Amino acid sequence: MKNYFSKSEIILWCSSVILIIFSFAIFDKENYFTVVASLIGVTSLIFNAKGNPFGQLLMIIFSLLYGIISYMFDYYGEMITYLGMTMPMAIFALISWLKNPYKGNKSEVKVNNISKKETLIMWLITVLVTIIFYFILKSFNTTNVILSTVSVTTSFLAVYLTFRRSPYFALAYAANDIILIMLWILASITRIQYISVVVCFVAFLINDIYGYISWNRMKIRQSENK
Repeated sequence: MKNYFSKSEIILWCSSVILIIFSFAIFDKENYFTVVASLIGVTSLIFNAKGNPFGQLLMIIFSLLYGIISYMFDYYGEMITYLGMTMPMAIFALISWLKNPYKGNKSEVKVNNISKKETLIMWLITVLVTIIFYFILKSFNTTNVILSTVSVTTSFLAVYLTFRRSPYFALAYAANDIILIMLWILASITRIQYISVVVCFVAFLINDIYGYISWNRMKIRQSENK
């Protein structure tokens, strides 16, 4: 693993960890469950940025923990999304990434391009999923149902694109991060300790943006080395 991560990646990960721990120490100090989930999540992102399947394994664990955290605040949309969609799809993504290594290198997945036809089908399914989940979340009296529904939309796009090994998965996750930042800001109005969750997703947003940049570099490099 020596020299596996670049200096900028190490700095990014360390800065994210410090930011998460610092915010926990200021605003929370009690829910260690939340900070552990956040640290696992941000670590998964740095591995995902490298196209390493280990990142998907960590995402499975994070999805389970985040689903529990969401349940505690009655964010049933987030709970259902992560336990019923993100976690199962992360399992499928892990299998997909393991089955498609780049030139036999198990620590780097082969970047994939999806066709225009598949992109159209993906958007049609996304619209259908969004409509179905809106009524499901509304029946559960979900807190901030509109934002929660949009979170389902961005989450579905993210997990689908991750499974299909498209660089755009990172942008979809970045969009989801923005929605989650808004959701947890609203939650922090009631309970200030949730500001630490807001900071967590700010760190996730920065990492996902880097993940998109990293995957585009991988795509170019892999194309040149064909």
